[in-house]
Amino acid sequence: MEIGVPKEIKNHEYRVGLTPAGVLALTSAGHRVYIEHDAGKAIDFSNDMYIAAGATIVDSAERIYQCDMVVKVKEPQPEEVALLQRGQILFTYLHLAADRALTDALLQTGVNAIAYETVRDLMGRLPLLTPMSEVAGRLAIQAGATALQMANGGRGVMLGGVPGVAPAKVLVVGGGVVGTQAARMALGLGADVTLLDNSIERLRYLDDVYGPTLKTRYSDASTIAELTQQADLVIGAVLLTGKLAPKLITREHIKAMRPGSVLVDVAIDQGGCAETSKPTTHQQPTYVVDDVIHYCVANMPGACARTATMALTNATMPYVLALANKGYQQALLDDAGFMAGLSMHLGELTCADVAADMGMAFVPANQVLSGQGDAISAIAV
Repeated sequence: MEIGVPKEIKNHEYRVGLTPAGVLALTSAGHRVYIEHDAGKAIDFSNDMYIAAGATIVDSAERIYQCDMVVKVKEPQPEEVALLQRGQILFTYLHLAADRALTDALLQTGVNAIAYETVRDLMGRLPLLTPMSEVAGRLAIQAGATALQMANGGRGVMLGGVPGVAPAKVLVVGGGVVGTQAARMALGLGADVTLLDNSIERLRYLDDVYGPTLKTRYSDASTIAELTQQADLVIGAVLLTGKLAPKLITREHIKAMRPGSVLVDVAIDQGGCAETSKPTTHQQPTYVVDDVIHYCVANMPGACARTATMALTNATMPYVLALANKGYQQALLDDAGFMAGLSMHLGELTCADVAADMGMAFVPANQVLSGQGDAISAIAV
């Protein structure tokens, strides 16, 4: 199979779809890998390193998008969508539930799109989302601490305080991978951390792991209203797999927060969990609403692109190899969790959650791959 890896073109996105080690695994299995010129240069993966791993370096994105499969990091930008071909495999993060325009455009191409963020393993976990959630959760605290500094418009509060001065109050909304990693980082810096979740079992687990150093509360509207107005830094870490994030933090909550406090909405890829959130970039990462600084960068792990690329390739390589070795349909039919990542097939939407959020019809992935079944109304989801 021919596998193409383009240079990412989203704002300040320096990650790349495959490391040289990933390329070597594919070329050793007899596949041909094409890397766009300087795709990994910014994170010290040179063209020569890819050539040594068996890749062919090409000068244009057009050649990459002639390959049987395109492996990348972020959702295709408009100029990349125009290069996609019917029947081609696109393996990347998509986050379609928050982007109707992209969904419609990809459906028109007839591409077979598999979203990293909805692939599941045998335990029902999200193995291709987890590494970037780990990076984003840790980065959220770094970003929040920076935004709290006076020079950046913040309250001038140090997360860990100093002897004789209380630490900052950090509220983490969501106890999944992002929330857990954010809490871990904030605790490590000495902050006063409270984590909210609506799963008692998850709260018990986190209490067992962190003990009394981490405060846990059950997540409901009243508790969110109470704790947001006390917080110096709020981390939005809510995830509903494949769906729009629920707006748990309202405009009223933001208005009640102290001037110069900070919201970092890590859920922004799925639309954000605050009513005041809108996507930003690493070039212009923040904006202010009601004197509260909002950090809503939609590709947060791109800030630590080398670490993130290595972690991502570690997770994606077994799936890339399965697609290349077995072929697209057989690889998915052999693994129900992998099939859960299929978002669209030859112009048909196959993700029930995206269909429900957008009010669109869809065909279940197992049916479309076996050539059976008609489109199902989103109302039936």
